Amino acid sequence: MVKEFERAGYPIVQMCNLIPVAKTVGANKIVPTISIPYPLGDPNTSKEEQWKLRHHRVGVALEALTIDVKEQTVFKVKK
Repeated sequence: MVKEFERAGYPIVQMCNLIPVAKTVGANKIVPTISIPYPLGDPNTSKEEQWKLRHHRVGVALEALTIDVKEQTVFKVKK
C-alpha cells in the first residue's frame, strides 16, 4: 500500500518495528518503532518518558517526510 500512495504523489513514512518486512514490501522511508503491541511507547516507563519517546519518533518521521531519498532508508532514532 505504501508504494501505491507514493505513486499517487503522497509522501509516506512507514513507522514499524519489523524493518525487514518494511524493506520487503518496498517502503522507502522507514522509522523504527518499539514493539508490536506498543509501537510508540513502553508501558514499563513513566508517562513522561513515553511522551518523550513518542515526540522524538514522530519528529523523526515528520523530518523524514521532507527528505528526498533515492533508495530505501531507515532513519536513526534514539534508543
